[in-house]
Amino acid sequence: MLWRYTDPSPSPTPCSSRTAATSSAGLRKKDCDLPEKGWGLLTLERTKPQSNKRYTDSGQTHDERGLKHREQKETRPVPIPPELVATLRAHIDRHGVGEDGRLFRSSTGSVLSGSAYAKVWKQARAFALTPDQVASPLAARPYDLRHAAVSLWLNAGVHAPEAAERAGHGVDVLLKVYAKCIDGQREVANQRILDALVA
Repeated sequence: MLWRYTDPSPSPTPCSSRTAATSSAGLRKKDCDLPEKGWGLLTLERTKPQSNKRYTDSGQTHDERGLKHREQKETRPVPIPPELVATLRAHIDRHGVGEDGRLFRSSTGSVLSGSAYAKVWKQARAFALTPDQVASPLAARPYDLRHAAVSLWLNAGVHAPEAAERAGHGVDVLLKVYAKCIDGQREVANQRILDALVA
């Protein structure tokens, strides 16, 4: 089981580490490199988007698909920080994995529904944020963490191609969507240019 709804501090999913919930739904133990120390790596290769059964090939609410905008067998490596590595290791120790190796599943072993994510997300926001923040649009959806992460990376100086690869975007899309999020970089850029000129 992924979490109990009574638990006020559910384990964060890889979604909170910059992957979409559809990627998290298909994440298997074999996709995770979770060392005891240091950064880990998720190798994403499939998604399980939710849709109405009438519109899926399988007749189920979650069809298994390859990664968006990639060849069918192509994978996407996503480095994850030590804190998330430890959280995922603890999650696996506590909850194990499903028969198919998936980390995140319902108590019956099925794929978590969007409404289950929404319910737990609402609880997590109430637990982690102040009442004023809960009333605001801050992190209103799990997907908002993805935007926050990409903005953080860009403002920290991570080069656009690397940020795009981690986020699963093309560089053109990344810069179009996130250009306005890059703030306070003029002085840093000026210093880097000056350093290059005098080198």
